[in-house]
Amino acid sequence: MSDHTAPLEERPCIKICKYDDSTEWCLGCGMTKPEKKAWKRAPEYRAAIHANLPARMEAMEAAGHVTGRAAKK
Repeated sequence: MSDHTAPLEERPCIKICKYDDSTEWCLGCGMTKPEKKAWKRAPEYRAAIHANLPARMEAMEAAGHVTGRAAKK
């Protein structure tokens, strides 16, 4: 299982940007495209976005997706 806990100050995006078709979550970081925009433009939403990512990444892994840096391959 990957480590999906990064400090809140760090941007979760790891520049992989491949998306699950059904959830529209990024296989690299778990964010959606709108959340990636909000991360840059609306810092007040960062804590809420960040809080959802570990569960999303775990759900995608449980569904058989390769996530995190391994999704780049």
